[in-house]
Amino acid sequence: MKLLADESVDARLVARLRADGHEVISIQETAPSITDPDVLEHSIQLNIVLFTEDKDFGELVYREKRPHAGILLLRLNDLTIEAKYAALAEAITLHGSILPSAYSVLSESGFRTRPKPV
Repeated sequence: MKLLADESVDARLVARLRADGHEVISIQETAPSITDPDVLEHSIQLNIVLFTEDKDFGELVYREKRPHAGILLLRLNDLTIEAKYAALAEAITLHGSILPSAYSVLSESGFRTRPKPV
């Protein structure tokens, strides 16, 4: 799967995804410190799912009605990096096909998704 990792995502998760064959573009590596709206626009231009640990993207999508190419919000704060990766890898395997059409949240309690607003 092709993904755009927001600056908030731990670089170790990016490295693990790459090691497993996913194509991951990291904002931390390519454009550090750009604004959230610019990150969102970059995701749209590349037509790839953005994954982040930053809740502000929900504000951009639902309050400001900005378009997106799919967002996966990670809410796995209390897990080790290994457990975070296991949860993320499982979510991509099970739900990868719907990620581009939704705003999804992966938390310790599970996976939930909402279709793109119209």
